[in-house]
Amino acid sequence: MSIEMLVGLNVIDDEIYQKYREHMFPILQSYNGGFGYDFKVSEVLKSESKKPINRVFTIFFNSQETMDAFFADEKYMEIKNKYFEYSVADSTIISKYEK
Repeated sequence: MSIEMLVGLNVIDDEIYQKYREHMFPILQSYNGGFGYDFKVSEVLKSESKKPINRVFTIFFNSQETMDAFFADEKYMEIKNKYFEYSVADSTIISKYEK
């Protein structure tokens, strides 16, 4: 069984966000994680969050423990601080579920 999250972001700088993705992806793969879907959204018709959303994706791992370890990884945190913090204004976890 695996764990997956559906995430909505408000990306404010596509170029820096792409650098974030490029740098974090090898670390994500080292934790047997990946992306299932990835969308740029032009219009949100209904949302339970007041935060704007213009990017939606799924991210998966083989277990909750692996997900937790990835998000706590020092190298990942360095990349997040360098790129994600400057390219994303808002983040919303829409759903988290087991597959």
